[in-house]
Amino acid sequence: MQLTWIDGTIIIAYFLVNLAIGFYYRRQAGRGMDEYFVSGRSAPWWLAGTSMVATTFAADTPLAVTGMVAEGGIAGNWLWWNFIFSGMLTVFFYARLWRRAGVTTDVEFAEIRYAGPPAAFLRAFRAIYLAVPINCIIMGWVNLAMVKVLMSLLGIEKLEAILLVLGLTALTCTVSTLAGIRGVFVADLVQFVLMMSMSVGFAVFAIHGVGGMDGLKAGLLSAHPSGVKLDFLPDFNSPWMPMLTFFVYIAVNWWATWYPGAEPGGGGFIAQRMLSTQDERHSLLATLWFNVAHYAVRPWPWILVGLVSLVAFPGLEDPETGYILAMTEFLPPYLRGLMLAAIAAAFMSTISTELNWGASYLINDVYRRFLRPRASQTQLVRASRLMTVLLAIGAAMITFYMDSIAGAWKLLLATGAGTGLVLILRWFWWRVNAWSEVSAMSAAAAVSLYLQLGLGYDTGDPISFAKVMLATVVATTVVWISVTLLTGPEPRETLLAFYRRVRPHPALWGPIADEASDVQPSSTLTCDFLNWAAGCGLVFGALFGVGKVILGLWSSGAVFLVVATASAAWLSRSLRIPTRTM
Repeated sequence: MQLTWIDGTIIIAYFLVNLAIGFYYRRQAGRGMDEYFVSGRSAPWWLAGTSMVATTFAADTPLAVTGMVAEGGIAGNWLWWNFIFSGMLTVFFYARLWRRAGVTTDVEFAEIRYAGPPAAFLRAFRAIYLAVPINCIIMGWVNLAMVKVLMSLLGIEKLEAILLVLGLTALTCTVSTLAGIRGVFVADLVQFVLMMSMSVGFAVFAIHGVGGMDGLKAGLLSAHPSGVKLDFLPDFNSPWMPMLTFFVYIAVNWWATWYPGAEPGGGGFIAQRMLSTQDERHSLLATLWFNVAHYAVRPWPWILVGLVSLVAFPGLEDPETGYILAMTEFLPPYLRGLMLAAIAAAFMSTISTELNWGASYLINDVYRRFLRPRASQTQLVRASRLMTVLLAIGAAMITFYMDSIAGAWKLLLATGAGTGLVLILRWFWWRVNAWSEVSAMSAAAAVSLYLQLGLGYDTGDPISFAKVMLATVVATTVVWISVTLLTGPEPRETLLAFYRRVRPHPALWGPIADEASDVQPSSTLTCDFLNWAAGCGLVFGALFGVGKVILGLWSSGAVFLVVATASAAWLSRSLRIPTRTM
C-alpha cells in the first residue's frame, strides 16, 4: 500500500496528539499512586467504559475475527460471543463490589479477603505471574501482530517492521509513563473514536467493492451454497464447532475459564477501570457500556469485511490476511493514512493499558507491599515510571522469540481452565480461603498440562478442547472444594471486616452475616439475576438484530431489536429505582 505525504502528515499529527495528552496529564499523574494507577478514583462511567473497549481492540483483533469468519462464517464468533454471559455477570454481581473494595489492584484483594502468610503469598505470586510472563507475552503477541500488519501493508521486511513497532512501543511507553492511567483513558477515547470511524468506513467501502450487500450475499451463496457462512448459529455437525464444543462454550467456558480481559467476576485491567470510577454506580455503568459496545456495537464492521474477504480472496492460505488485502484493494488512497493511524491507535491503546496495568501489580503489590513499605508517593511514582519502561523492554525482547512462545501462550491460557468458580464464589461464600485459590490454580495447571503434554490432547482440535476443558473444570473444582472444607476458614476478624467493607449478598455468609446483621446488601439476588438476564438480552438482541437488518432480514431483525429494546427498558427502570434489601 503506497502512502503519500498527506498520509504521513495525518499519521504524524496523530502521534503528536498522543504526546500532547501525555505531557498534559504529566503533573496530575505525579501526585501519587492513586492518581497514577486509578486516576484518583474520579473517572466517569463513559470514559472508563470506553477505555475498556479501546483496550480490547488491538491490531490483531480484526484479523482474528476475519479468521473466525473464514472458518465458521458469522457463527465463528461464538468463540468469543460466549463471554457475553460472563461480562454481564461482572456488571450486575461484581462491579459494585469491586468499587466498594477500594483496592488499587485486583490482586490486592487477596489481603482484604484472606489473612496471614497464605494471603501474602497469593498476592505476591499473582502479581508477579500476571505482570511479567502473562503481561509481557500479551504485549509480545500484540507487537508481533502489528509487525505482520506493517509487513503486509507497507511491503517491508520483518526487521524493518519490528523497528517501526519498537518505535510505536517507545511512543506508547512515553505517553503511559508520563500521564498515568488518566492520560491513558483520554488517549483511549481519542483512539476509540478514530478506530470505530475507520472500521465502519472501511466496511462500507469493502461491501461496495463487491457489488453492495446483494453482491456480497450472492458471492457467498455461490461459493457456499448451503448458506452456512451467513448463519448465526454453527452447524453442529461441522468439524470446527460440533455440539459438544458449542455446549462447552455456552455452558462452561464463560464462567469456568480465566482469560485476560474476561476474568469471571472481573479482574485485570477491567477491575482497574472499575476501581478508577467515581463510585459504585459509575463502576456498574462503565462495565455495562463496555459489554454493549464490545459485543453489540463494534463487531459488525469486522465481520462484514471478513465476509467480503471470502468473496474477494477465496482460498487464502492464511485467511486472517484477508482483512489486510481488503484494505489495499478497496480503501481509497485518501483514507489510507487515516486507516494506518487507526491501526496504530488500536495497537497503542492495548499496549498503554498493559504497561500501566503490569506496573501497578509490581509496584503496589510487590515493591510497596514487600520491599519498600515506607516509600513516599514521589518515590512510588518514580518507580512506577521506571517499571513501565522495563515492561516495555521485556515485551520487545519477547517479540523477537514469539514464534517459539506461541505454543507456550496457548498452554498458559489453557491452565486458566477450572479456576473461574473459585474467583466467583470467593465474594459470596465465607468458607473460601486463600488455600482455595492456591489449590485451584495448582490443580488447573497440573491437570491441563498433563492432558496436553502427557496424554497428547491438542486444544486446537474442538473435541479435544472440549474434553480438556470439562476434565480440568471437574478435577479443579473437586480439588479446591475439598481443600476448602479440609482447611479452616479465615479468621473471624478478617471475614467480618471484608463483609462490612464490601457488603456482598449474605446468603452464603452464614455466621458472619448473622454477626453483622446490621449490614444490608444494596440489592437482592433475584434482582441481580433478572438484571443479568436482561443485560444478556440487550446485548444478544442488539448484536443479532443489527446483523439481521444489515443482511436485509428485516422481520427476524425486528424481533431481536424488540428484545433488545425491552431489555434496555427493564434495565433503565431497574437501575434508576432504589434497590431493596433482602
